[in-house]
Amino acid sequence: MSNDSEEPVLLRTEGRAARIILNRPRALNALTHEMVTRIDAALTEWEHDPAVRTVVISGAGARGLCAGGDIRAIHDDARAGDGTASAAFWRDEYHLNARTARYPKPYVALMDGIVMGGGVGVSAHGGVRVVTERSRIAMPETGIGFIPDVGGTYLLSRAPGELGTHLALTGNQVGAGDALSCGLADHYVPSDALDTLLDDLAAMPMAEALARHEQPVPKGVLTEQRTWIDACYRADSVEEIVERLFAHGGTEAKEAAETLLAKSPTALKVTLAAVRRAGRLGTLEEVLDQEYRVSCVGLRSHDLVEGVRAQIIDKDREPHWSPATLAEVTDADVERFFAPLGDRELGLAGPGGTLSGPGGTTDAAR
Repeated sequence: MSNDSEEPVLLRTEGRAARIILNRPRALNALTHEMVTRIDAALTEWEHDPAVRTVVISGAGARGLCAGGDIRAIHDDARAGDGTASAAFWRDEYHLNARTARYPKPYVALMDGIVMGGGVGVSAHGGVRVVTERSRIAMPETGIGFIPDVGGTYLLSRAPGELGTHLALTGNQVGAGDALSCGLADHYVPSDALDTLLDDLAAMPMAEALARHEQPVPKGVLTEQRTWIDACYRADSVEEIVERLFAHGGTEAKEAAETLLAKSPTALKVTLAAVRRAGRLGTLEEVLDQEYRVSCVGLRSHDLVEGVRAQIIDKDREPHWSPATLAEVTDADVERFFAPLGDRELGLAGPGGTLSGPGGTTDAAR
């Protein structure tokens, strides 16, 4: 019999609830390919089990649900591999992201603590998204020379005004109040009530259990900053966004501009294009197809390897981006990230943008 401490994801049923527990606490529950395939297999089993009425995903340890994908493995594949391992991981991960969005039973994500990158992908597309006073949610990819994925550009493109553009480009973390106002979460429950909430989810219908513990949403800060965020980030280029931020004169706007100038210039320009294009696409599946193209090209970029080296491996926090400035990143440089992959396409959306799999619209169960 396997030891639970050695299993990267724990799967169990408790009463009427099935549990997914990401179980790599020392790695902040970072997702591996094995974890993705195990979760997907469990969702298949539970979908057809009448005893399972609700599925709940949470993270082991006290630090958070999930800090993202296993970026070291992706870095090693980008630096020395042929890219097939990362492409296969993303293929299965993005399929899982789409699946959770249209899962036919309540999918409850406990977004407690750190929830970033791939952690957003396995939680924020679910029908019931719970945050706490400890939640810190972000898509921080531009800081490592990458572009938001796992459906992150879908979610951020649909945030009010230009809030999603701000979060996608800066990679800034948000707490519970801002997560709800940006459409990344639905309910607020204090962290000290989560254990009791889990007990109740095992014993009663999801809505009844949630009503016992949900509290008023704490106030966020982004809504009050909408005026300058919308005015600055509605610009057509990253260069103009930076200019508007500096010209605004406010402390927060200046800090945002300085944050952007520390990120990968290529990643910033591709991210802005990806978010804008995601806003014009109709379904999550179409956006995931686009993100897959972008990710596969990004894997071969200088900036991903350099960004992970600087931020995670050597931790010198001094990445040397190439190109080094926004002005050096051409329209052609950006456009190649969106080029069709031919027979290597993800293919989640069928002809005309219709879903290739069962389940109907991805916005169900919100």
